[in-house]
Amino acid sequence: MRAIFLGPPGAGKGTQAQRISEAYQLMHISTGDLLRGTIKDNSELGRKARVYMERGELVPDELVTALVRERLRAARRHRGFILDGYPRNQAQALALDEILAEEEIPLDLVVHFETPVEVVRDRLMGRRVCSSCGTNFHLKALPPSPNGRCSRCGGELMIRPDDQDQTVEQRIRVYEDFARPLVKFYRKKDLLHKVSGAQTAGDQYAELKRLFERKAK
Repeated sequence: MRAIFLGPPGAGKGTQAQRISEAYQLMHISTGDLLRGTIKDNSELGRKARVYMERGELVPDELVTALVRERLRAARRHRGFILDGYPRNQAQALALDEILAEEEIPLDLVVHFETPVEVVRDRLMGRRVCSSCGTNFHLKALPPSPNGRCSRCGGELMIRPDDQDQTVEQRIRVYEDFARPLVKFYRKKDLLHKVSGAQTAGDQYAELKRLFERKAK
C-alpha cells in the first residue's frame, strides 16, 4: 500500500500515519520528522530549513523534495509507505508524480483529513512531542503518562517551535492557501478519500483501518 495523508497541521495525520504504518508494516515518511532531523544534525539543509519552520512558513520545494526522493528510494524495500506532510502544494505533487514514475511506484490512496480551523488551533496549542522518540501527544485528546513524560519511551516532552501561538496562525493561513488546488488535483486522479479530522484519535484509526482493509482486497 502506497498512500499520502493530507490535512492541516493538528489534523491527526502524523499520529495516524505512525499507527497505520506500524499496523501494516509500511514505511512512515514524515517530512516534518525529516526536516527536524536535519535541523538537529545542524546540516546545511537543516540550517536553511530552520529559518522557514520557525516563522511558520513552508520550506522551499526543492529542499523538501530532495529529502522525499531519498526516502522513497529506500521505501522500495518495504511493503509500501505513507507520505505524511508531502506534498503540500501542487508543484510538490507534480514533482512527486515524477519521482514515483522514475521509481515505478504507483500511488494507491490519498487520505484528506478535513478539519475545522478551531479544532486545528486547539490541537496545536495542546500538542506535546517527545524529544527522544518523536511521538505526538495532546494534553486533552491523547495525554502522555501521568508523570508528564512520554508513555512510549519515558522521554521529556516539549512544545515544538512551530506550535507557538503566532506561528500556529501563520501555519493555518499557509495551509489554507495551498490546500484547495491540492485536494482538487488528487480528486481528479480518483485517489482522494475524506476522513474527518475532528474525530477522536480512536475513531480516526478505526475508519482508516476499514479504508486500508478495503483497498488491500
